[in-house]
Amino acid sequence: MTARTKLRFFFALLITYGSMSSAQIEPNGGTGIEGVITVSPTRPGPIRAGSDIPNVAPLPNAVFSVGNEKGVVRSFTTDSEGRFRVSLKPGHYVIVLAEHRFPRPCGPFEIDVESAKMTKVEWRCDSGMR
Repeated sequence: MTARTKLRFFFALLITYGSMSSAQIEPNGGTGIEGVITVSPTRPGPIRAGSDIPNVAPLPNAVFSVGNEKGVVRSFTTDSEGRFRVSLKPGHYVIVLAEHRFPRPCGPFEIDVESAKMTKVEWRCDSGMR
């Protein structure tokens, strides 16, 4: 099995089992990841230098699957501003968009979660606009 085939198989597993569990939101402390996910570009065509119009936007209400070597362990949904916070046990995880919103994949994003620490991330998805 080629590396590309293995990656496709892993994504298929993530998407298939992505809704197995919901993310648990903790108000303070904990172990896991938190951050914001954005999408870019937000409009087609060239961007003029010095333009005041942003070409990056939050990715609201997007469902992501979180997996490790055992398969999908949870899922989470970004809020209206693209923010999220998910509790996870320490370990290595791969996060991928569980929906088909864009012509290009959103992720995989790989992260190592450390004990008693909320790891902060900023991830960007490619909208596919050109």
